[in-house]
Amino acid sequence: MSILEVTDLRKVYTSRFGTQQVEALHRVTFTVEQGEYVAIMGESGSGKTTLLNLLAVLDRPTSGTVLLDGVDTADLPEKEIAAFRRDQLGFVFQDFNLLDTFTLEDNIYLPLVLANRNYKDMAGKLKPIAQELGIDTLLKKYPYEVSGGQKQRAAVARALITDPKLLLADEPTGALDSRSTDELLGLFSEVNKKGQTILMVTHSVKAASHATRVLFIRDGEVYHQLYRGNDNNEQFYQKIQDTLTVLTTGGEKA
Repeated sequence: MSILEVTDLRKVYTSRFGTQQVEALHRVTFTVEQGEYVAIMGESGSGKTTLLNLLAVLDRPTSGTVLLDGVDTADLPEKEIAAFRRDQLGFVFQDFNLLDTFTLEDNIYLPLVLANRNYKDMAGKLKPIAQELGIDTLLKKYPYEVSGGQKQRAAVARALITDPKLLLADEPTGALDSRSTDELLGLFSEVNKKGQTILMVTHSVKAASHATRVLFIRDGEVYHQLYRGNDNNEQFYQKIQDTLTVLTTGGEKA
């Protein structure tokens, strides 16, 4: 079952005075099945960020559709977008986006507070997630009191606590050291095995090698895709690296 359907997606930016147009995305089409773990890769300027913004309903497409669990996000009224994003999507960012004046617990609770959930429900949802992510003893600490890896775990907990249809991760390992990166990627794999659908934008071949499928974007188009199949992480890593080499040297679209 497809949880995300992207069809003929285009995004054209027009200069301030309308004298120039830039097509950031050109007829991008792909689907993500429920429970998949998909990575999106491409060089800077390839359209990855634009695509992520459209999937996150932070921007509107020029044409084409994004269906999330059957809902056309382009048809959402402005007053409903924030609630839709909060209830249906989870976000993990490179820079964590935690509020320094809130404890980790309060940061994690924030989307549920905004949804007017009661404290008992919130506490019941947080406990198993915090234990799974290994931050149950850190919840009363503030972001400046914990490591980068622990901050990212809190960010993952915040993303998961609403039971999102889709978890969107934007360079989630970009600010982490190698050990924290390994731990986070392991957590993503475990979360995915439990049924969480993940779509991750990354420059990291290592991060992408943990996904089950990789989409490569070049010049605003889906250039190629790779499926993990029976490959282990090392084998998949090499296939991704080889594809990126072809991509950067101007190989033919496959």
